[in-house]
Amino acid sequence: MFKNYLKMAYRNLMRHKVFSLINVSGLALGMTCSILILLWVKDEMSINRFHTDIDNLYRVMEVQSYPGADDLTTDANPGPLAEALEQELPEVKNAVRSTTWEWKQLFAYNDKVLKVSGRYTDPEFFEIFSFPLLHGNPTQVLKQPNSVVISETVAKQFFDSPEAAMGKMFKIDNSKSYKVTGVMQDVPKNSTLKFDYVMPLEDWRSTPGGSWLKSWSNNGIRTYLQLQPGTDITAFNEKIKPIVKQHEKESNIDLFVQPISDMYLYGEFRNGSQVGSGNIEDVRLFSVVAVFILIIACINFMNLATARSAKRAKEVGVRKAIGANKSALVYQFMTESVLVAFLALFVSVNLAGILLPHFNELTGKFISIDLSDPTLLLLLIGVAVLTGLVSGSYPAFFLSSFNPAVVLKGTAKLSKRVSVFRKGLVVFQFMLSALLIISTLVVYLQLHYIRTKNIGLDRENLMYVPLEGELQSRYEVVKRELEAIPGVLSVSSANQNPMMVGNSTGNVEWKGKDPNASILFSIMTVDYDFLEAMGITLKEGRDFSRQFGTDTAAFLVNSEAARLMQLQEPVGESLKLWGELSGPIIGVMNDFHSSSMHLAMQPLILVLRPQENNTLFARIAPGSTTAAVAAVEEVVKRQNPAFPFEYHFLDEDFEMMYKSEAVMGQLTTYFAGVAIFISCLGLFGLALFTAEQRTKEIGIRKVLGASITSIVYMLSKDFLRLVLIANLIALPLSWYLMDNWLNDYAFRTELSWWIFAAAFLSTIVIAMVTLSFHAVKTAVTNPVTSLRTE
Repeated sequence: MFKNYLKMAYRNLMRHKVFSLINVSGLALGMTCSILILLWVKDEMSINRFHTDIDNLYRVMEVQSYPGADDLTTDANPGPLAEALEQELPEVKNAVRSTTWEWKQLFAYNDKVLKVSGRYTDPEFFEIFSFPLLHGNPTQVLKQPNSVVISETVAKQFFDSPEAAMGKMFKIDNSKSYKVTGVMQDVPKNSTLKFDYVMPLEDWRSTPGGSWLKSWSNNGIRTYLQLQPGTDITAFNEKIKPIVKQHEKESNIDLFVQPISDMYLYGEFRNGSQVGSGNIEDVRLFSVVAVFILIIACINFMNLATARSAKRAKEVGVRKAIGANKSALVYQFMTESVLVAFLALFVSVNLAGILLPHFNELTGKFISIDLSDPTLLLLLIGVAVLTGLVSGSYPAFFLSSFNPAVVLKGTAKLSKRVSVFRKGLVVFQFMLSALLIISTLVVYLQLHYIRTKNIGLDRENLMYVPLEGELQSRYEVVKRELEAIPGVLSVSSANQNPMMVGNSTGNVEWKGKDPNASILFSIMTVDYDFLEAMGITLKEGRDFSRQFGTDTAAFLVNSEAARLMQLQEPVGESLKLWGELSGPIIGVMNDFHSSSMHLAMQPLILVLRPQENNTLFARIAPGSTTAAVAAVEEVVKRQNPAFPFEYHFLDEDFEMMYKSEAVMGQLTTYFAGVAIFISCLGLFGLALFTAEQRTKEIGIRKVLGASITSIVYMLSKDFLRLVLIANLIALPLSWYLMDNWLNDYAFRTELSWWIFAAAFLSTIVIAMVTLSFHAVKTAVTNPVTSLRTE
C-alpha cells in the first residue's frame, strides 16, 4: 500500500510541475535556513562541553559590592585564592589558576622565529581540563620552572613533528630559555580557553610584573575548580562566599561558582545573579527565527495545496466513490507532503553545503555538514518528517473531508471557516516578515549609531605597536625618531587599549570622601602626549607636561570620575591611589568610552608611569598611512631587530568589539529576505486560488464594462487588507521586542516612527508586486475564454 502511495504522490508531483517546483523551492529555502541555524546552535551548545569531567568543573566568580551602585560581577580573582580553597574546602579536588588573556611571546629555535599566543597556569591544568597531550605526562609537564607545553601546530612549525619537539630549548622573547616538556593536541575550536603554549604560572609570579599575585587585595587571575563528584553547589556557594573577606578584612568581595559548561552561554550577570542573557540570547533568538522560517515555509505549502483543492476535489470524490476511506486519503496526501519535504531536504542540504563557507566566514565558525554523524543525520531526517507532517496535515484532512456526492456534481463550495483559516496563515506570514524587517532596520541603526557616535577619542588613523624586546628600554629614542617622520603627528604610550580598559581599583581616597562609599575606578598608566595622540579633549586644567617634574605624582580624571567624587572644583584636589601614590588632580578630561557601549560611562584615572607601559601609539596624518607605516616599521626593526614588526589600528579593534552585533545584523537581513520571499510564495498561491475561483465572475464584470484597473483593485484589496492586519499586529510587538533588545545598551539609538512606517510600506509594496502578476493576468484575460464553458 505504501509503495502505491509513493507512486501516486510521484505522479501527482510530475503532473503539476510548476506547483511542485514552488512547493519544493519554498520548503527548501526554509529548511536551508533552519539547517544553517541548527548547525550554528549545535556548535554554540557544544562549547566547553568536550571536557571529560565537565559536570564537576567550575570557575570562581566574585561580586564586588559598592553602596549606592550596582554590584560588579567578574571572574577576576586574587592570586592566593586557589591555594586557600584547596586547603580550606574539602569539596575542592583541584584548583587551577590561569592568566586572563592570551600572552603573545616570541619563540625562537635556531633560525626559526615565530610569535605564539598562550597562557601561564598552574601544574594541575592538564589534569582537570581535557586538552590531551600527544607527548608528556599531564601531572609533570609544568612542575619544573622554565618548562613549556606547545601545541601540535607549533611543534610542526618548528620541528616538523611533535616527537621531534620534545626536550628542545626555545629562546623566549630573546631572553629566557624554556624546555619543551609536552606537546598537546591543538585546542578545539569550541573551547573558550585559547592558547598554543602553556607555561608555569610560578615563572610569571616570580617576576616584578607578577608580584601582585601574592596579594589578596588585587584581582586579575582566573580560578578554575574541580569539585568532588556529588558536591551540593548551593551549600558550596555558601561556604565559598566569605573566603576573601576572611583573608582581607576590608574586602567588599563575595564569591560563588559557575559551571564551566555555562560560562560561554550564560555570561551575563547583574548584581551577582545570572540573568539568563549573554550568548544564550542569540541561541534562543535564532532558534526562534529558524522555527518561524520553517513555519512560514509550511504555511506556504498549505496555501498552495488548498489553492489547488478545486482541481483535486473530483479525484477525492471518485476515490471515495469506489471505496477509499478518509484515513487512506489522509495517508496519501501526507505521503505526498513528506515526499516533497524529503525532496526539499535533499535540495537544502546541498544548498547549505554551498552556503556554508560564507556562513562560516560571517559567523567565525568552523562548521561542517558531516552526514556520517548519526545525531546530525537523525536531526535532518526529523526536520524533514516534521516539516512534511506539519505542512501536509491541514491539506490532507481538508481534502479528505470532501463529500463525494457533492464534489462529483460540481457543487462543492469551500466553507467560510476554511477561507478565514487560510487568510489567517497569510496574516501570520506577513506579521513575521514585518517583524524581521523592523528587527533588521533596528539592528542596522544601532550599529550605525555605534560606528558614528563620537566616543570621545579619535580612533581613526591611530596605529599601535607592542613595546616588546628592546623597544621598552629604548622607548624615548624610538619616540623621538617616530615624531620626526613626516605623516606621524603624535606619539605616546599606555599600558592598555584605551577603548577596553580592564584595570580597575576601589582603593582611591580623596578629601571629603564618604567613608561608606566604594567606587570602582578604571586605571590607565600613560606617557606624555597621550591626550594629544588619542584626540581626547580637556574640560578643565592641563595635560601631563615635562615642564612639571611633579606630574609623576599627579592625576588626570574624566568627568564621570569627578562627578562620582562630588568634586565641585576637581583641579587641585588631592587623590591617594592604592594607599601609596598621592598627588593633585591637574586636569579633567571630557568623557570617552573606555569600555563597550553596553556599559555606562566608566570613571577613569590616568597616571603618568611610562615605564609600565606596553603599547606605543602613533597618530598618522590622513592620506599618509602607507608611507608612515613603512617608516615606523623601519625605525622599530632597527631598534628591535630580534622581533618581527607587528602593528594594528584602533579602528580595527573598535569593529571587533561589535562584531557579534554586525554578524547578527547580517544574519537577520538574510533571514528576513528569505522569510519575505517565502511569504510572497504563499501570497502568490492564495492569489492564484482566488483568480481560479473568480474567473467567470471577472468575465461577467468585463462584459458589463468593468475596467482592468477596477478588476485589479478588486482582486488586490482583500490581500492588502490582510497585509494591513499583519502590520497592525507586528508593529507594537516589534517595538516591544526591539526596545528590550536596545535596553542592553547604555548608549542606544531611538525607535523612531519612520522605522515602522518603512516596514509597513515595504510589506505593502512587496505584496503589491507579488499580487500584480495574477491580478493583471486575470484582468486582461478575454472574457470569451472564461465564459465559453461551464
